[in-house]
Amino acid sequence: MLQFFRYGLVTTVVGCIVIVYSRLIHVNPTTAALTFLLGILFIANRLGLRYSVYMSVLAALAFNLFFLPPIGTLTIADSQNWVALFAFLIAGVLASHLSERVRREAREADHRRREVERLYDFSQQLLMSDRVSDLLNTIPGHITSSFHNEAVSIYLREGDRVYRSPSDARGISKEELREITDRRETRCDPERNLCIAPLLLGLRSVGAIGIVGNLPTRETIDALGSLIALAVERSITAERLARTEAVQESERLRTALLDSVTHELRTPLTSITGAITSLRSGMIKDTGTREEMLAVIEEESLRLNHLIGQAVEMAQLDAQHVHLNLESRKIEDAIQEAITECQTLLEEHPVEMHISAALPAVRMDINWIRKVLRHLLENATKYSDAGKPILISAELKDSFVVTSVADRGAGISDLDKSLIFDKFYRGQSQRYRVQGTGMGLAIVKAIVEAHEGKVDVTSQLGLGSVFSFTLPLA
Repeated sequence: MLQFFRYGLVTTVVGCIVIVYSRLIHVNPTTAALTFLLGILFIANRLGLRYSVYMSVLAALAFNLFFLPPIGTLTIADSQNWVALFAFLIAGVLASHLSERVRREAREADHRRREVERLYDFSQQLLMSDRVSDLLNTIPGHITSSFHNEAVSIYLREGDRVYRSPSDARGISKEELREITDRRETRCDPERNLCIAPLLLGLRSVGAIGIVGNLPTRETIDALGSLIALAVERSITAERLARTEAVQESERLRTALLDSVTHELRTPLTSITGAITSLRSGMIKDTGTREEMLAVIEEESLRLNHLIGQAVEMAQLDAQHVHLNLESRKIEDAIQEAITECQTLLEEHPVEMHISAALPAVRMDINWIRKVLRHLLENATKYSDAGKPILISAELKDSFVVTSVADRGAGISDLDKSLIFDKFYRGQSQRYRVQGTGMGLAIVKAIVEAHEGKVDVTSQLGLGSVFSFTLPLA
């Protein structure tokens, strides 16, 4: 029905030109011929080749009948007019053909442009995941949504598995996909509206992709296969690299733990062993000296217990085996309890507190936050000289309470600040002067982050350091 309408429209256009130029405006044959040619080009551009050829023939007949003498007959008196008529007819057909060719190439160029844009979008989606399993589970769905296919299946030689789009009801068989993987040749089946292409990584075939319905061009399908192969190889390489880095990090931590614990355990064990040996030898008769030896044993035993406690805390936090009993509490309560626990350490350091009475409550496990404050206070006493004050403050900032512990020690260099919260790391200028395992600040960071807070440090060499952590409001 639409075709008959279009043919009628072309006939009407020719008729209108004839009526206007023969009845209303009398023009010479050249003007009429050029007008017909313009009409032919317009029809070719808007409707296509078949309608423009029809108009060329119809216009040639009308031109002969109404504009070439003798007017009103299909005969031509002057032989030169035959040349003009055939030139007009050939020009009309050639113009129609060229216009249709340009129109077809424009459509193809626009189609290729859309496919390139879809390939680009698809390549961006391939970068969203570094895990092979997640990537292969999502790729078929991405292709069907981007290229509007009926179904997509991807076969991977490694693991001999097929990953299908949710709409893959027709089920491209694994045998077909495996065959294309081995043959490394793209195969299209017009009857099934199906195309299967290998996933080529250079000359190596790692799998195959099968597409059903609304097939892209052969070049686009091959490009899809190459992109998927590269993405799979990138994900496999990333996973292998992550496993390698994890093994290296584990080995590094194991070595650091061994070095740190060995060094820290050897000193108290040596002191305890020496004291016990002296006491058992019977050489020490003085009661005061014996009491001093027993005090050394007690002090070093407490130190050993403290080291083991830190190691247990770090292991629990790393394994995420810590259950937080979150409740609404004032940060001042945790600060007061931490100061009480560190009373002996703080004997040589005056403590100043700047805490507003109107400070709102925070959501925390007071036992774990007390440990955070205890570690920070221990650090402040270790790295600042006797008599130097320690300042504890808390203030409201946005929806968090920021608690800070400031000392007047030697300060921390920029390099040390970037590593100070890593496990077993100790400042380069202090690691041999001050005892410690380097686990305290790592424990602080793990506890604070478990409370959905953040820990930070600001420092200036020679003037001291300020360690701060945030806790969300209750």
